[in-house]
Amino acid sequence: MASRADNIASNLSLANFSKATELKQRIWFTIGALIVFRFLSFVPLPGVNPLILESLYAQTRGGILDLFNTFSGGSLERMSLIALGVMPYITASIVVQLAASLHPSLMAMKKEGESGRKKLNQYTRYGTVFLCAIQGWFLASGLEAYGAQSGLQAVVDPGYMFRIGAVISLVGGTMFLLWLGEQITSRGIGNGVSLIIMAGIIAQFPSFTANMFEGFRSGSISAFVVIGFIAMIVGLILFICFMERAQRRLLIQYPKRASQRGMMQADRSHLPLKLNTAGVIPPIFASSLLLLPLTISQFAGNTVQSDSALGGFVITLNQYLQHGQPIYMALYAAGIIFFSFFYTAVVFNPEETAENLKKNGGFIPGIRPGKRTMDYLDYVLTRITVIGAIYLTLVCVIPEYVIAQTGIPLFLGGTSLLIVVNVTVDTITQIQSHLLAHQYGDLIKKAKLKGRLR
Repeated sequence: MASRADNIASNLSLANFSKATELKQRIWFTIGALIVFRFLSFVPLPGVNPLILESLYAQTRGGILDLFNTFSGGSLERMSLIALGVMPYITASIVVQLAASLHPSLMAMKKEGESGRKKLNQYTRYGTVFLCAIQGWFLASGLEAYGAQSGLQAVVDPGYMFRIGAVISLVGGTMFLLWLGEQITSRGIGNGVSLIIMAGIIAQFPSFTANMFEGFRSGSISAFVVIGFIAMIVGLILFICFMERAQRRLLIQYPKRASQRGMMQADRSHLPLKLNTAGVIPPIFASSLLLLPLTISQFAGNTVQSDSALGGFVITLNQYLQHGQPIYMALYAAGIIFFSFFYTAVVFNPEETAENLKKNGGFIPGIRPGKRTMDYLDYVLTRITVIGAIYLTLVCVIPEYVIAQTGIPLFLGGTSLLIVVNVTVDTITQIQSHLLAHQYGDLIKKAKLKGRLR
């Protein structure tokens, strides 16, 4: 049976892909949904002058909003209907998951299974609407004063009607993206929200490449910097692929059972613990938490006087929390480390795993079942999470610092690369799983047909 499975796995080719009709439909649906997402990123907010906005954004390029603009696929630069992207949803997810780990009633709701998960998802959507409304209001207020010092006006008709219309449009755009992501997850291939973020990042690749080589042609960027940056990207991709596939395999042994030949045989298996159990969640969570106050402060800075106490505080906050600044790097690294441990604790429960092993008669050699197994799993998971957190911090923080020092436009930072590589690997894995299931289905049909012929 094992050799047959190996043969099936080795025969996953384009010929088998052409026979998988359902998989092709899922892929085409995913591509179509991502095309809709890209079209929406070019639909501007009502009452905004896109040409003036583009010139104003070029003057303030290089700030914290560049990262937000990257995650939204350039939607923030064009101030489209989906300018906020899915970041409010991610921030709301952080709050709900933290509350579910601390509040007793939400913790009990989380243990209810599917019904509890649906209730928590509903609370997350409510939080998303609330955050979108707050961010949208500050965004609209900042747009009205955006470029006042330059004598340009990005908003055609400023006022409360514009602010209310902008908030409604931004909330509707973000909620539509959430619905689109859910449709991709259920009817397409891969995780919908992650694919939307990845599509936004990849959409910036042509402009990033053009800007880098234009800088090389004009002499502002040296050939050594360009070659070094490309080598850093390739090295980071290889390093990320290696670390994401790294795992600690714990030996699990089961009691001896009678085999078909009458002999007593002990079953063995392995419990794989990924080095980076949290995946891309810690950098995304840390980025979204930093982007929430910084987006508000940067746009609110346009509405207050620079010589006032509040204006001076906002300007100072934006200066200290720019890319490459020590405070920003420290907060970003601390957020990644915290969410690495937090999300690992959410995803993997040592107590539940130890209980399931005990019920099935499995045990780790040399470790007693029950509480000792739980403590051992927690000990091993904590040690590998430390390595995973350090790996995520290095991958995300060091490229950001290098980009800030070299002056290359922010795009392919460590966070962006981590998201693109992880989502690509996960999507390819799901495609291979569908192909494998399709080939197993064909084998079962052939076996049933042979049985009928006999």
